Amino acid sequence: MKLFVTGGAGFIGSNFVLYWMKKYPEDKIINFDKLTYAGNLENLKEVEKNPNYEFIQGDICNKRLVEDVTRGVDILVHFAAESHVDRSILDASPFIQTNIVGTHVLLESALKNKIPRFHHVSTDEVFGALPLSSTEKFTDSTPYNPHSPYSASKAASDHLVRAYGDTYGLQYTLSNCSNNFGPHHFPEKLIPLAITNIIEGKKVPIYGDGLYVRDWLYVLDHCEAIDAILKKGTVGKTYLVGGLTEDISNLEVIKKIIGLMGVDESVIEYVKDRPGHDRRYAIDWSMINKELGWSPKHSFESALSETVDWFKNNEEWWKRIKSGVYKDYYKTQYK
Repeated sequence: MKLFVTGGAGFIGSNFVLYWMKKYPEDKIINFDKLTYAGNLENLKEVEKNPNYEFIQGDICNKRLVEDVTRGVDILVHFAAESHVDRSILDASPFIQTNIVGTHVLLESALKNKIPRFHHVSTDEVFGALPLSSTEKFTDSTPYNPHSPYSASKAASDHLVRAYGDTYGLQYTLSNCSNNFGPHHFPEKLIPLAITNIIEGKKVPIYGDGLYVRDWLYVLDHCEAIDAILKKGTVGKTYLVGGLTEDISNLEVIKKIIGLMGVDESVIEYVKDRPGHDRRYAIDWSMINKELGWSPKHSFESALSETVDWFKNNEEWWKRIKSGVYKDYYKTQYK
């Protein structure tokens, strides 16, 4: 079997490539990645010489190239996306281009090359926000209500995928996941930012009152969920993938990291809130559990401890990332 993975040098994509090649060593994977700021081939060193692995640098908006490299593919797994809300607020244009136009190019190529299966990886942020006081959770029937340019662009891509299924018979599946964390996480996101800043002796910035709630999903659990969807999922169906946390705030997450790293809470620095900041996300993943037998295996506490250890043991990896261009962005965002 041949898989074509977009964004396979990014955080979730690279973890998926490593997971798949370990579990299914006979399969072939083409990793197609533009190598923007978040793409890092160092994530894939352990498979770069594997004869069943091929890397192609390219833009999913390049129609001619995408059509050429997707010939003969059995499964297309689409991770590639601009994914950081803060960056979308500063400049939405790359999000419109990559997340909407790029997805359209992939869909057209999938039809032209008669790819048997198209899996689109999306986010719970397309559903908007839930009240802090509620026990409500997102389901596959929750209306879309995106609040940021990022989530709006992902919502548009979801709609395109479903439209291509309804109109042209595209054999697709779709998953909306909660916030991922784990090894190779780009260090501008909350958890790796906190860990690496503490190692560097810096403050840990937290927006507003810090009471924003996210449903945290360990990246390896996410990879297993996609595996289950590809192997057993129903074509034309959407699956919601979440973790084992129950309404844990960003402030609580930071305090857990502080406890694991043996520093005190004076490292926390409250900064001005960002516009349109969603208060609460929570995912009901009971449907994928009942239909496909998937459930997250890693508790938040154990996975967070493993993640802290990974960043402690891989300083060279993230220190290279937190230099240069990243510093300019960090200064702009957190002033």
